[in-house]
Parts: sequence; structure tokens; C-alpha cells
Amino acid sequence: MATPTASDRDRPAGPIVVIGAGIGGLCAALPLAHAGYDVTVLDRHGHVGGKMRQVNGVDAGPTVLTMRDVFDDLFAVAGTRLEAHVTLFRQDILARHWWPDGGTLDLCADRAVNAEAIGKLSGPHDARAFAAFCKQAETLFDGFRDPVMHNPRPAFSGLAAQVLRAPRLLRAMAPMRSLAGLLDHSFSDPRLRQLFGRYATYVGGSPYRSPALLALIWQAEAAGVWCVECGMQALPRAIATLIQARGGRIRLNAQVENILTDGHGIAGVTLADGAVLSARHVIFNGDPRALAKGLLGREVASVAPQTVRLPRSLSANVWAFAARPTGPELAHHNVFFCADPRAEFDAIARGRLPADPTLYLCAEDRGKPQSPPGAERFEIIANAPPLTRHRQTAEETDRCHRQTFRTLARFGLHFDPSPAAGTLTTPEMFEALFPASAGSLYGQSPHGMTAALARPVAETAIPGLVLAGGGVHPGAGVPMAALSGRHAAAAILAGRTSPSPSRPTAMPGGTSTGSVQTESAPSR
Repeated sequence: MATPTASDRDRPAGPIVVIGAGIGGLCAALPLAHAGYDVTVLDRHGHVGGKMRQVNGVDAGPTVLTMRDVFDDLFAVAGTRLEAHVTLFRQDILARHWWPDGGTLDLCADRAVNAEAIGKLSGPHDARAFAAFCKQAETLFDGFRDPVMHNPRPAFSGLAAQVLRAPRLLRAMAPMRSLAGLLDHSFSDPRLRQLFGRYATYVGGSPYRSPALLALIWQAEAAGVWCVECGMQALPRAIATLIQARGGRIRLNAQVENILTDGHGIAGVTLADGAVLSARHVIFNGDPRALAKGLLGREVASVAPQTVRLPRSLSANVWAFAARPTGPELAHHNVFFCADPRAEFDAIARGRLPADPTLYLCAEDRGKPQSPPGAERFEIIANAPPLTRHRQTAEETDRCHRQTFRTLARFGLHFDPSPAAGTLTTPEMFEALFPASAGSLYGQSPHGMTAALARPVAETAIPGLVLAGGGVHPGAGVPMAALSGRHAAAAILAGRTSPSPSRPTAMPGGTSTGSVQTESAPSR
């Protein structure tokens, strides 16, 4: 991945506009601002972070921070250290898992401790199976990290060459199996199949239709999970502050209506208030489907056509609230499993809300040196179909709300006060927050063996237009979105996306962009 050099700083360049202050856009803007480029980040919302958002000071987006090295590298490129800007706490417990039959299982970063716990829950066969599964996940993660995750333009030929160099990688991929099929072959306890199958949902998929290679997600989590002081949004706020310290600008509540081109490539953007900002490069950090559907103008509607044609990933119903809990002892990350995972994912595939969904619960104030007394902050996530499959009715939303807290009550967990329906973000609300997403939180569906190669990449056919975000290669999730931003920045730093050098770098009627401080989310 390209690292800014002295020659980068000396290179003349026109303005760069980043549309979207999500983690991908911010991770693109920081190395560019540090390298001396004229960078302005625009976002239609009143906060940075994109999906990494808060509602009344409670996280209402991603909650799991893995692959910390991605962010260590990002801050190092900017000449500083991650821990100088964000306080992180490594979690002793990766997640606490609960089943309707009364079974529970804590998983941690220590493979031997996990094997012992699995042996107690499921017997010695599955303890041995877990050890083999860990080796398989590690092989997949190591095999795909460089040729796919860190490669801005992965190709099937590159993967084939990697497999030829390491034949065990093909065996680990189990190309004829789904993730669920792999787990059926590995574990005898259906609870363990359900647990490790859930990792498909990290990228918006069903374990019954996602490829077995998604087992590598377990390795990413097993290598370490961190929580962030003041919530996950503290991370994008820290990056945004650093962008400003390096001379970049952050403009919030700035809606982009159109991306403009001329005969040479990108020319600028038009804002909702009529202002025109000139730009030599535009990094689009939104759902690329918005471009293909013409939401940013016909001039760029040829970009990412596959996002309209291919199926979408999962959506979710998400609650964010503060309350006093009573009941079982919670970890920071908790999963309350349903009784029949096949029925859950079959319902979603049919475009219906599951009658009995698995519930993920983040107890935001747990897993830190000191938990504050009184009310705690919670986020609950239940998977749902995207709007391309089903539009959730008001009656279904009300039933989903009641069912969720009845399910937790069956596990003995109660909240005071009981969360109101207004604490819920539905798929329809996500579509409004993130236009053209169809409520999908992870971009294109990960189903199918070649899904990882079907996402749009950073570079487009329009000179000066670059893509970043969870809907772009290498995919969904906080570290993957961050890597997409690094790929976008690297393309500009390497000069691979530049329009003709003979074109003008300013547009008649262009306006300057004054610095606007990022807003701090409410805190408890």
C-alpha cells in the first residue's frame, strides 16, 4: 500500500472532495491530507462516522473493532500513534453466547482456553474439531489477506496463483461447501454450528448460502477484539480531528446533489444549496449503488452497474437505548441464539422477518476498567431482509419490537425502563440515512464463491472518480471499509486516477470551502 513520501508532498494537485465522512472516506482523506493534498470531506449528516453513528449518545452502528493493525498503520502513516488519539480496551471475552436450552459459552482470544470451554459444553470431539477449525480459519485469513484484502484490484488469476503456491489453501476454502456445510462437517453439536455460522452475518450473509471461506472471519475476531472509550464513534471523530490538523476540511450537513465532469474527467460537485466546489478528484464514500441509480447525476451513472443487478446483503432492526438491566451477567458482546437457525435464515431469504431471531446485544459500558453506576447503554441488532426483498410494515415493526424484548425476558434479561419503540432504527430508516442502500448494511450479498471479486474496486473508468466504503472492495466491516479508503488514497497518490494534466484545476463559479469543526456526539 502506498505511503506518502516527500515527492508526494511536492506533487501539484487540484482539490480533492470526499463525499461521505464514513470510515472509508476518512481513511482515504487522512493520508492525502498528510501528504499535502487539498482535501475537503463533505457529509450530509451532522456527524462523522457514517454507519458508525450514535443515537442520544448510544452506539447504533458497528460495535466490534478487530484487525487493530489496520488502524495502527493508518495513524502511523499520519506520523502519530492510534493510542495517542483513542483509548481502546482489549476484551478478555470476545463474546458471551446463550442458547434457549440453558447452554452458555464464553469465547476468548486464547485458543486452548476456548477448546477447554467447548469440551465442557459439547464434548472432546468438538474440542478437537474446534482446534482444526481454528487452523483452517487461520489458513484462509493468511491466504486471502495480501492477494485480496490488501490488493486494490484482486483477480481470479491472482487467487489461482496463490492456491498453486499453497495447495492447502484450496482445501481450506472447501469450494464446494457453504459455511453451514463446512460447520456441519466439522462439529457434532448444532449449537457450535450455529455460533460459527453467525460470522456470515458480519458481512450480511446467511451461513447456508455464503461460501465456506467466510470461516476466515473467525480468525479476524480470534486475533483480538477491542472496545472504544466513549463509544465506537470516538474512532471516526479522532480521524476527522487529525485530518483537520493536517490541513484538511470537514464540512457537515453538506448534501452533494451531483458529481460534475468535463471532457477530461472529474470537475467538481454541486451541493444542495447550489454551491459548486471544483475538484480534480472525487472520492465517493457512499453506497456505490447510488451512483449506478443516478442519484449523483447521469454523468457518473455508468459506475458500478453490478450493484443494481446483484442481490443485496442483510439489513437489520437496531435498538439503541439506556436502561438498568437485571438478569444474567452480560459481557460487552453477547449473542442470544434462536432455537432454529435454519428457520431464521429461510424467513429472511423469503423476505420476511424471522418469528424467532437471534439477537446480538452490545452492553457498551461493560468490558472496561470501570462501569458507571445506574443506567447503562445498550445496542441490540436483529437481522432483517433488505428492502429489495421486503418493506417492513408498521405492524411488523411493532411486533418485532415486542418479540425482541419478550425473547430477552425468556433468557431472564429485563430493562428498566423498558425501551420505547422510538429507540428502534428499521431497514426503511437505514435506506433514508444511506440513499440507494435498500436498507442493506453491507452492500452486495456475500453469497456465492466469487462474490468477493464482484464488488466495485476503488478505481473507476471516469478519470478522477474513486470509490471507498463498505460497499466497495474489500467489503463490509470496519477494518475492510478502512482498507477501502486506503486503496482509494493509494490510487490517487500513485497517480493512477488523474485526469489529463492539461485540464484546468479550477471551475468558473467554484466556491472555497471553509473549515467546519466536527461535532461531538452526546455523552453520558
